Amino acid sequence: MSTTAAMWEARAADGRGAELSAWVRETALPALRGRAGLLRTELFAAPGERVLLITWWSGEPVPPPEPPAALLGRPVHRWSFTSEHVE
Repeated sequence: MSTTAAMWEARAADGRGAELSAWVRETALPALRGRAGLLRTELFAAPGERVLLITWWSGEPVPPPEPPAALLGRPVHRWSFTSEHVE
């Protein structure tokens, strides 16, 4: 069985990084919980008020909901990767 990692990265509007991170914890993560195939989630913060959500799936990834536009400094970026090797 292959595993897919879905990466979701957003840059917050100036001064709104903490709000964007809270939105992910309070809205996006609960929307994904219990979805078929979801194996794991991880939330990261980075300089520049960026928020990164990585989800691991045993099938087709389900995207998180869109954050409110007022929280974003630019559109959300998304990538999916298929696992090829794990040690």
